[in-house]
Amino acid sequence: MRIIHFILSIVVAISLVSCKSEVKKEVPILSDNFFIDLEEDAIKEKANWIDGVFQHMHKRLGFSGAVIYIEKGKLIYKNGFGYGDIRAKEKITTNSAFQLASVSKMFTSTAIMILKERGQLDYDEDIRKYIPEFPYENVSSRLLLTHRSGLSRYMSLAHDQWKDKRYPLSNEVMLQLFVDHKPTTYFKPDNGFHYCNTNYALLANIVERISGQTFDEFVRDNIFHPLKMDSSFVYTMPKDTMISAYIKQGVPGYRYRGWRPIRQRNDYLNGVMGDKGVYTTIEDMFKFDQALYHGTLLNDSTLAEAYSKGSPDSRRRRDNYGFGWRIRSKMDSTVYHYGWWKGFKAFYIRDLKNEKSIIVLSNREKGPGSHHLWSIIKNKKYDLPPVSWLRDSIH
Repeated sequence: MRIIHFILSIVVAISLVSCKSEVKKEVPILSDNFFIDLEEDAIKEKANWIDGVFQHMHKRLGFSGAVIYIEKGKLIYKNGFGYGDIRAKEKITTNSAFQLASVSKMFTSTAIMILKERGQLDYDEDIRKYIPEFPYENVSSRLLLTHRSGLSRYMSLAHDQWKDKRYPLSNEVMLQLFVDHKPTTYFKPDNGFHYCNTNYALLANIVERISGQTFDEFVRDNIFHPLKMDSSFVYTMPKDTMISAYIKQGVPGYRYRGWRPIRQRNDYLNGVMGDKGVYTTIEDMFKFDQALYHGTLLNDSTLAEAYSKGSPDSRRRRDNYGFGWRIRSKMDSTVYHYGWWKGFKAFYIRDLKNEKSIIVLSNREKGPGSHHLWSIIKNKKYDLPPVSWLRDSIH
């Protein structure tokens, strides 16, 4: 639309110049406001389109959550839909805090990269330098970051070996379970790719050992506070206290039986940080997003490595993985991550080349299908599909 207006303005100007008339006509000068108006029109048009997509999903499918779309540093669209606490009828706003689930991993990788830039960590050093009791050889921070360690799932280990699930599992206790039981690895270090939460939970352990702070304190002091992400926190539980029935901070997460919402209870696994556990708002995520584009927290070369492929290309794997980011194979310079945990879903997509970002946080186990978000990033408008197709595409 902006290009069409610009071309029409040129045509009008040329026609005025070439017009032969006894009365001399001056060529109009296009003011800066003309181009500003075109920019504003284009922003409004895109915002209205995005709003139509999410209004449709909210009204027809019950989408509940918050959305933000950013382009070249400009906030194009943000909105909240549905309720946080359904019983209390508290409406979701752009300041509602959601559990990020696996989208938390990029904050863990950022913490590791901060330590690397400070000269306190070597990506390729055996992590036993930082955790001497770790029972496996040749596992480095790089292999943890890129999911190439071959380590097994801590959740499965805890299910079998953490006997009293009334008490939270902490990162240190998780580590001790590996020391005590040394479960078989999936493969030797750097001999394959296996997406596994254990990798990022152990990265949080490394941050704690190097910094002398708890992981939540380090993230607070070195990421949240510098960026003024004042509504963000890493959820943590006292080690020797029985877990609460529900998490009181942030909005509750829900699963649905048909259209009946079931509030998700707290869980002993919520005591482990690094692989999940970050709560934040889309307003705060806007600050984090722009900090990454402008190198506020990390320098450009560090971020470039984070966005680089960590594994050889494989036909069995559609997209690659960097440091806390999935890397889109069919798009130039595009990274993303999804998350799901205990009634929450999160989506974060960034087109680095064109500086476009979309973030969707939901407190329902089912949220918008990623297809719609990719269409928005690609600026690919389409007629809204039938409701049955939309429902099937949600995953």
